[in-house]
Amino acid sequence: MGKRTIADASVDAWGPAVALTDVRKTYGRGPRAVDALRGVTLTVRRGSFTAVMGPSGSGKSTLLHCAAGLDSPTSGEVRLAGRSLAGMSDDKLTVLRRDHAAFIFQSFNLMPTLTVKENVELPMTLAGRKIDDRAVSEAIHRVGLSERARHRPGELSGGQQQRVAIARALASRAEVLFADEPTGALDTATAASVLGLMRETVWQHGQAILMTTHDPIAASSADRVVIVVDGKIATSLDAPTPDAISATLMRLATPGAVR
Repeated sequence: MGKRTIADASVDAWGPAVALTDVRKTYGRGPRAVDALRGVTLTVRRGSFTAVMGPSGSGKSTLLHCAAGLDSPTSGEVRLAGRSLAGMSDDKLTVLRRDHAAFIFQSFNLMPTLTVKENVELPMTLAGRKIDDRAVSEAIHRVGLSERARHRPGELSGGQQQRVAIARALASRAEVLFADEPTGALDTATAASVLGLMRETVWQHGQAILMTTHDPIAASSADRVVIVVDGKIATSLDAPTPDAISATLMRLATPGAVR
């Protein structure tokens, strides 16, 4: 399995892609404080695909944001691409994310003056890397936008803009891909194609993926499903099937099932 070369010698090429140790996140203070994460420990290996599930308000999006260095934990440690994020300045965090991570979030963050192709190429351009034309073309094709490659975001529907964001993240072949409900607004056929491409990036390029989803079918594309309830990891499933995921979610929804 091919691995991306890590130019920054300060990044550990052999350690986990992402590691959270006893991470806690509290919003607010006093009686109004909300504990979004309550002692989460999670390791995401390089060359692995992990899905995070849980009911609304369970803390799964907070977990993703802390893992990606987009939010700071109240306590505990987060390591991304072998680097501890504790005490890291905003500038250093930005460089670390730019060089080693890619993102698919529900806000598309596309540049309105750039074409689809140019938006997909943008992370490579910003990182000073040579444009991988094959990876760019393949990603655009797999999300069904080959005929729209020269269009700008304003000429696309919302669903098409989301597909551009997905293609941009996949084409970058970053060491870690963080995805928040990446297929939520896609039709079934396009969602299946996108998930297939995400799996291929794991197999072929040793990429690590951490994805939140509410869909058991999407989650079954992952190597492992981690289920978060009330800010804690309630359980995890290896080599999950949609039926096994659904049954586990139903069991955990039973009052008193999680302590």
